[in-house]
Amino acid sequence: MSPIFHRLVLALLSLALAGITPAARAADPVKRIRIQVLPYYQAAHHPDDPPLIAVAPRLDAILASTRADDIKRARDEIERDPSRITPMTMMVLAIRLYDVGMRDDAVFWFYAAKNRYYLLTRVADMKSPQLASVSPAMNAFVRLAGPTINGYAFCDVEQQRKIALAAADWTARHPYEALLLPEVPGLFGNRQENYQKGLTDLFAAVKRERDLLAAPASVERLKALRAKNGADERYCWKP
Repeated sequence: MSPIFHRLVLALLSLALAGITPAARAADPVKRIRIQVLPYYQAAHHPDDPPLIAVAPRLDAILASTRADDIKRARDEIERDPSRITPMTMMVLAIRLYDVGMRDDAVFWFYAAKNRYYLLTRVADMKSPQLASVSPAMNAFVRLAGPTINGYAFCDVEQQRKIALAAADWTARHPYEALLLPEVPGLFGNRQENYQKGLTDLFAAVKRERDLLAAPASVERLKALRAKNGADERYCWKP
């Protein structure tokens, strides 16, 4: 497993077991994800105002809408033709789905975005000038949006396990076409072989996480720590 994805898996498992970060222990329900990852995303200060988004020209305006129906439409458009959708676009979709209350969908697209990014790191040269901004942005999205999305995801451990597996299956069924474009600098070796190895490692990581969260002791520890940190009050609110 690559060091990048290993760190992401460890971060996810840490969130699963720790519930939330120490800075987020107040009991106020988290209804919006207020982060900025420039130049791709900047949340609005007021929920009635649109965020600033620059991930995909044909989708930016829809994703910036404050109407749930528009966010659903953006999701459906991405689902219809996902082959060249960037991981950053998928991250923004996840955030906007959370903001309009579609939190299970937000978890799915957050995981799918991380999966697509991971496969990108296994095939493309992320240090090349064309891709130099991608890793910092994706790491920022995971670090800043992850606590809220995972805070909700682990309200129901079994549901989280189902969504994580569904996101991995989606990733396998919808390859990222940019990985095979000759103008995208690649790592040493055969691109297709590197991709398949990455996909194998991805499913192995999902299985390890599922096995961990199937253990009653792990689930009980998770519940106890979430109760201690106030995670359920912050993230498991009902619409």
